[in-house]
Amino acid sequence: MNQFNKEIAQALLENTNLTEVFRNQLESTMNSLLESELTAILGYDPYVRFNNGNYRNGDYTRRLDTQFGQINVRVPRDRKGEFHQSLIPPYTHRIDSLETTIIQLYEKGITTREIADLIEKMYGSHYSPTTISNITKMVDEQVTAFHSRPIFHSQYVCLFLDATYIPLRRDAVQKEAVHIALGITSSGEKEILDYLIAPQESDIAWSELLGSLVSRGLTDVQLIVADGMTAIQNTCERNYPQAKFQRCLVHINRNIMGKVRISDRQEVASDFKKIHHASTTQEGKEMIQTFIDKWQKRYPRMTHSLQETENLLTFTQFPKGFCCEV
Repeated sequence: MNQFNKEIAQALLENTNLTEVFRNQLESTMNSLLESELTAILGYDPYVRFNNGNYRNGDYTRRLDTQFGQINVRVPRDRKGEFHQSLIPPYTHRIDSLETTIIQLYEKGITTREIADLIEKMYGSHYSPTTISNITKMVDEQVTAFHSRPIFHSQYVCLFLDATYIPLRRDAVQKEAVHIALGITSSGEKEILDYLIAPQESDIAWSELLGSLVSRGLTDVQLIVADGMTAIQNTCERNYPQAKFQRCLVHINRNIMGKVRISDRQEVASDFKKIHHASTTQEGKEMIQTFIDKWQKRYPRMTHSLQETENLLTFTQFPKGFCCEV
């Protein structure tokens, strides 16, 4: 039950809206919870030969509306028709309260007691304490496996760091920062290595996340791509002093778009994207200067932010395709 997978990786790198990715992952997590619920009732895992007089018997689909869009969940059946899932209330088409709970299940640092509280919140008084305990045990094992699985340092040559804000309904509706660490292999394959939820993006959160990656085996990263926040750079230098740092051009492009007129955005974006294809540091500097010369008079504040080229062109020191997007 991966909370973040390769779809999120691709969305982050392409600067696309994460709504569709969260929709897909919410759907996947709910399907896994429903399967865990049936497993707790039957007393054995899927595909395990066990004769207790009842068996799994396929599933049926329910469509639900969420803040991320409509999802299709597969509700499992048992042979005797005795299983009545309690995760989704009958006749409902919205699961607002469940969304936050499911996201919180995979929050880094969550304790078994907190997982138990969330599971009990989802299932209420529908099941006995023993059944709730069994479901909690299965979810706890999955969460622990996700956040503690070993990382083979030689597999990932590039680390992509980003924080995105998602709405979480706690005491009030508010957005919280999901700090995401994405590993990229030399062949361009991507995987979410870990993530951490905090009220705001912060040095403390990044330090905890990167420290966890190091302790799990990720020690030899060659390139780190992130935004230009001093907090991130300092944290990266402490945990990966040998790695080179690249300011994320996707973030820079996003900031630039906020400083230009809507009528100019397409042309400005097209001009800036040419810098992504620089083959050498010198060529990149010339491209940046060409960009500045063209737009400086109209947007002096926007072009001023590009005067300092440090960490803007680090990617030119690596072979093309080393890190597919920056």
